Amino acid sequence: MANKIYVGNLNYDTQESDLRALFSAHGAVQSVSIITDRDTGRSKGFGFVEMADGAATNAAITALNGKELDGRTLRVNMAMDRPRR
Repeated sequence: MANKIYVGNLNYDTQESDLRALFSAHGAVQSVSIITDRDTGRSKGFGFVEMADGAATNAAITALNGKELDGRTLRVNMAMDRPRR
């Protein structure tokens, strides 16, 4: 969880492969997931990227927060644990 990054304000057409390519420039990417609506399957406009180590995580956040991707300005920061419902 320590190397999990929240990526918000995604274009609804952005694919997981696009995020993987963008983040891999800053270190090894372990996983990428774009969150989708369970009924429609459409992107909810945010996702998560897990990096291999802390240095790559920090480098990616610093470099990509505020960067434009597919016409949208990304919000990139550390993912927070969500309280259980």
